[in-house]
Amino acid sequence: MSSGGKVFLVDDEPGMRRALQRLLEAEGLKVESFGTAADFLAGLSEDDVGCVLLDLAMPGLDGLELQRRLAGSEARLPIVFLTGRGDIPTSVLAIKAGAIDFLTKPVKSADLLRAVRAALGHVAAHQTAERTTAEFRARLAQLTPREREVLEHVIAGKRNKLIAARLGTTEQTIKVHRGRVMDKLGVDSVAELVRAAQQVGVTPAS
Repeated sequence: MSSGGKVFLVDDEPGMRRALQRLLEAEGLKVESFGTAADFLAGLSEDDVGCVLLDLAMPGLDGLELQRRLAGSEARLPIVFLTGRGDIPTSVLAIKAGAIDFLTKPVKSADLLRAVRAALGHVAAHQTAERTTAEFRARLAQLTPREREVLEHVIAGKRNKLIAARLGTTEQTIKVHRGRVMDKLGVDSVAELVRAAQQVGVTPAS
């Protein structure tokens, strides 16, 4: 459950912070708590990974303003709102702005933990996608210039015969290059090849 990083708890009520921290740490989570949004922002590092369990109404910056600031930064920290003053328009606004969930106090432990698990799962999924993309980019760099050309024609949906005519070679040679492209990139189908190429911005040949 902690693979998605740390829970950053931001709430101006000391008693609530202590209770929430105990609950989360009992589940094996790493928790860092802050009494204000400003304190949280001051302590935030670009390397921080995790989610934010965030109160809505706080002195100074409120929860929605903190959400807006995080959205405009490099931080990728999904938010779970937990508030005693929630209403439907505010919750809709928060969810539309990207919050994972919007909970009201008092909250059942099971509901809170479910929301936090969902937020950390979102972080873990993003980390996995980033690693997969980085691995594909590294494999892409191993292609020869001719293999790269073949790749661009394949993802454009062209058949081997047409690619061979475009590149001035034989259909058999294209088959060989195509097989090497698939092997080097670690894909088993053209559909998988197309999806991976799109993720890293490879442009299909015209």
